[in-house]
Amino acid sequence: MKNLEENFKLAKKQDRRGQKALYDMFSAKMLAIANSYVNNLHDAEDILMNSFFTCFSKIDECKEWKSFPFWLRKIVVNNSINFIRKSKNILYKDVEVNEIGDLEDNWEDEIEEINMDEIFSKMPDGYRLVFNLYVFEEKKHQEIAEILNISEGTSKSQLSKSKKWIADYLKAKENGKKNNETVKI
Repeated sequence: MKNLEENFKLAKKQDRRGQKALYDMFSAKMLAIANSYVNNLHDAEDILMNSFFTCFSKIDECKEWKSFPFWLRKIVVNNSINFIRKSKNILYKDVEVNEIGDLEDNWEDEIEEINMDEIFSKMPDGYRLVFNLYVFEEKKHQEIAEILNISEGTSKSQLSKSKKWIADYLKAKENGKKNNETVKI
C-alpha cells in the first residue's frame, strides 16, 4: 500500500514514473473489467488506454490515494458502458416485474469452478451488462435503469435471465463433460 500512496502522489504531480507505476499496478485488473463488459480484448485495451488517459488528466479529482483503485474502476466501467452505447445496438425486452417470478436464490451454490471469461464471451450483451453492474458494481436496479436508459423492470428481467442463462450454460457444459466421460469408458 505504501507504493500506491507514493506513486499516487507522484502521479498527482504529473510525474511519468508514478503514472507508469500506477498503470503497472492496475492495468491487468482494469483490462479484465473492461473485457468483462465489451467481450473483445482489442476494444478492452482501447478502453483501458482511454481510462488511464482520463485518470491521469483528472487525477486531482481523486482526493485520497486509498480511494484511487475504486475511482479508477469507476472510470473503466463508465468508459466500457459508453463504448457499448456508441458501438452496439443492444435490445432489451421490457418485461413486467410480476412476470419475472421468483429468482432462484441458490443458483450460486451450484457453481463451483467457473471460467467467467468463457461465460462472458458467450453471454448476450444485455445480460452481461446488467449482470456486471448488479453483481460486480453492486448497483441497484434503479441505478442500472438510469445508466442504461431502460426501465427497472427490464433491469430485473435481464438479471433474472442472465442468471438462468448462466445456469443453463453450466448445465449444458456439465452434460457435455458427462457425455465425454461416457464415451471414454
